[in-house]
Amino acid sequence: MNKGMIKTLLKKRILILDGATGTELQKRGMPAGVCPERWCTENPEVIQAVQRDYREAGADMVYTCTFGGNRLKLSEYGVTDVKEINRKLAVLSRQAVGTRVLVAGDIGPTGRFVEPFGDLPFEEAVTIFKEQVAGLVAGGVDLFVIETMMDIQEARAALLAVKETGDYFTIVTMTYEPDGRTLNGTDPVTALITLQSIGADAVGCNCSAGPEAMMEWIGAMKPYATVPLAAKPNAGIPRLVGKTTTFDMDPVAFGAFSNPFAAVGVNLLGGCCGTTPDHIGALKRALGATPPVPPRRKSLAAVSSARGHVILDRDKPLFVIGERINPTGKKALQQELREGKTSLVRQMAREQEDQGADLLDVNVGVPGIDEPLAMKSLLRALAGTTGLPLVIDSPKVDTIAAALRLYPGRALLNSISGERERMEKLLPLAARYGAMFILLPLLDGEIPETAAGRSKVVRDVYRAARRYRFTKEDFIVDGLVMTVAANPDAPVETLKTVSWCSRSFGCRTVLGVSNVSFGLPERKWLNAAFLTMAQAAGLTVAIANPANLELMAMKKASDVFLGKDRGAAIYIESFRDGDKTEKKPAGGAPLTTSEQVHQAILVGNRDDIVGFIAGLLESDAGMSAARTVEEFMIPAILRVGELYEQKTYFLPQLIASAEAMKKGLDHLEPLLRAAKSGGASKGVILLATVQGDIHDIGKNIVALMLRNYGYDVIDLGKDVATKTVIEHMKKCKPAVVGLSALMTTTMIAMKDVMELARSEGLATPFILGGAVVTDAYATSMGAAYARDGVEAVRVVEKLLKLS
Repeated sequence: MNKGMIKTLLKKRILILDGATGTELQKRGMPAGVCPERWCTENPEVIQAVQRDYREAGADMVYTCTFGGNRLKLSEYGVTDVKEINRKLAVLSRQAVGTRVLVAGDIGPTGRFVEPFGDLPFEEAVTIFKEQVAGLVAGGVDLFVIETMMDIQEARAALLAVKETGDYFTIVTMTYEPDGRTLNGTDPVTALITLQSIGADAVGCNCSAGPEAMMEWIGAMKPYATVPLAAKPNAGIPRLVGKTTTFDMDPVAFGAFSNPFAAVGVNLLGGCCGTTPDHIGALKRALGATPPVPPRRKSLAAVSSARGHVILDRDKPLFVIGERINPTGKKALQQELREGKTSLVRQMAREQEDQGADLLDVNVGVPGIDEPLAMKSLLRALAGTTGLPLVIDSPKVDTIAAALRLYPGRALLNSISGERERMEKLLPLAARYGAMFILLPLLDGEIPETAAGRSKVVRDVYRAARRYRFTKEDFIVDGLVMTVAANPDAPVETLKTVSWCSRSFGCRTVLGVSNVSFGLPERKWLNAAFLTMAQAAGLTVAIANPANLELMAMKKASDVFLGKDRGAAIYIESFRDGDKTEKKPAGGAPLTTSEQVHQAILVGNRDDIVGFIAGLLESDAGMSAARTVEEFMIPAILRVGELYEQKTYFLPQLIASAEAMKKGLDHLEPLLRAAKSGGASKGVILLATVQGDIHDIGKNIVALMLRNYGYDVIDLGKDVATKTVIEHMKKCKPAVVGLSALMTTTMIAMKDVMELARSEGLATPFILGGAVVTDAYATSMGAAYARDGVEAVRVVEKLLKLS
């Protein structure tokens, strides 16, 4: 079935998706620890029976058994022919359900984080997914589903792999933690904005939660969705009954959520872990002929980062793009960019965010540097530093192309002018990556002097943009600010342009405010006055330095008078402690060497931590390696843990800080070893991902955090046999053993390890973790529970105090 037919079908009714595959295969004889993809090709009658059962239960769509069908996952089992095994499994699915049921090529995560959040290069990730896509296409799938994604960048890589292969209907579903964010800190609305802009045909969530929590996430996305929404919740919470992992929601209770899901706007509905054909049948019967709620928007003016988004509603307070990450006139920043460093950029980003910027402009225009390389370096640094969306600012097409491909969100491109060559190169580029753009009404290198001339260029660019399906929601017109010192009429024409765009043409506007005062004294007053006039004319966004307190104060006052700050709530909060324009902008005295060390770990500055430590030891004759660790490094990593628990920091910042800490400790290790003369550590911790499970991202983070806190960690890796864990317990005599599992089908291995350990007389305490593991589940087996690396450190220390 082609893409258009699927879209037509979704307009008529809510589509029913299948349920869990792994648990069904296990019930029907698949042993633990095998490769599900290979096992299904060797036992085709079993997977086909599961899929036929879902068809008979009423599913409109079944997923191929290729969740782990990528090169990285298959290589764990010695499978090398990626294309062929995906092709075979797609053919088996088609044979099982015929042509009346849709067959979706199922793509799951690789098990590694993708740059800028991890060590898997983005282009390599795209290539890995393209291999899998090629096999599924050869097997005749109708569409694709990219599911259970924890990393928005990996989801982007998989989606681009599909889109760059062909025009296939593609569903992308993320998996969220109980707090409503992915491990990387992406919330459902942010994920929606990113994925629908880059070409996902349906977006949603699956796994990790039951129907009640998932309905909230679908409800949050619906007002901003331009595409159908999909949900595949678990059958409640997992628990252990004997040697079997079960879920607490039976088919009738599960099916009862079908109409509430329809009411909040779901368009594709099925089940994940713990659901069976009976659960899907119950959904189908309860749903009946309930009509779908279509997407409420055709387009959306919004930008996103990996951890946040900005919806550019015109009735909201004026948005501010922080302008400082631009090397023009900044010698220190120019030097840093030439050296490939990012400390100053990180600092500028943090300061502008604290000062009230909504977006950050990023420009790397320094003569003689590799601009695409420098831009990608900055994007990697900023991904873990700020949650603000970025504005990609460059006159060079290759720099923009490199940035848009790597950027883990929906960017704002600055800018596309009316010059034909630039339009022809940048409009398709912006469309390919789903970017919004700033429309610059400039033609042949010249700025039209009048508003009428600028409006003509705006219409021309818009006409060209429509060919790439851009709407007026997808761009922001720059009114073009010229200095009043050179032309007294220039500001008036700019204001006329803003007014025409806002009130007649119906689009958003942006101005680089400070240009108006160039060449005149006391520029801050001219800038502030001009800004208030532009706001009254309908300005949506200002490019400015948020450290300019007068400008920011006038912005907030104007928001009140224009009815965009109802009840003056933002204004009151900003000035609760008095007139902040009397205070000096942020910046202050330079950091001391000890503060630099502390700050480097706090913000995850892996580039400069070693240099800062060396500077501290050199500048302070009385400073030892041990004091450096105890007084500056450990307090910093403790603060990182606090910020993570408060949900101020998310996994990218946690990893960056932990790696900065590790890099610093590695540098100090010879000095520490000499001082301690081989002194004992805080204890030995044994870690393993249990047999049959090849996921180890969470475990690796736990290991990194425990090492940073002074523990000796023995990491046995993933898919570790039960007997191997016991052998190492006897040999190494660890203080605590940590076990991890991501899949419901492998959770039972945790109990096997614990039972064998007790039967062998080993009383070592256990700590359990992983996406499907809960506190109650761990407690039922007499183990402790940790949901992440930060909590694991605290739990280990508590266990050691009790022992």
